[in-house]
Amino acid sequence: MTRILPTILVVEDDDAFRGVLVRAFEGRGYDAFGVADGAAGIAAARRDSPEMAVVDLRLPDQSGLDVVRELKAIDGSTAIVVLTGYGSIATALEAVRLGALHYLTKPTDPDRIIAAFARGLSARPRDLPIETPSLARVEWEHMNRVLTDCGGNVSEAARALNMHRRSLQRKLARRP
Repeated sequence: MTRILPTILVVEDDDAFRGVLVRAFEGRGYDAFGVADGAAGIAAARRDSPEMAVVDLRLPDQSGLDVVRELKAIDGSTAIVVLTGYGSIATALEAVRLGALHYLTKPTDPDRIIAAFARGLSARPRDLPIETPSLARVEWEHMNRVLTDCGGNVSEAARALNMHRRSLQRKLARRP
């Protein structure tokens, strides 16, 4: 008797992290495959819709939220977990509104992702625990996001945030 394995699509632009996730999911009994950008993820889902998908929020060609929207349009039963290095309440709410089961911040591991799928599939949306980040955490994430958008240039990021460069460096050094 042939056993059909549940499939997990990994849409992640970091080649090393994508490879780690795919190998880990395969080792846990899933049929996993990965792609590097949103367009490839959507094309793969159109060819063979996966039961589950792990989608990075920041992709080189489009937002992970757009990918979530497209995956749900292709097959509404696809369970989706969104990953990001820059978590915020607004994007978490938007991801869930678009149909994602859960939203995890990086760094994370395959066991946490599988647990998020399990919690999301077994719980009704109102039963999901809401972890509200502190104001310091939200501020730190925003400053990091602006710094990343400025290509790592601290002076440019400080100007964009309307603050002194040294103040920005001190605040970034104190991770909440």
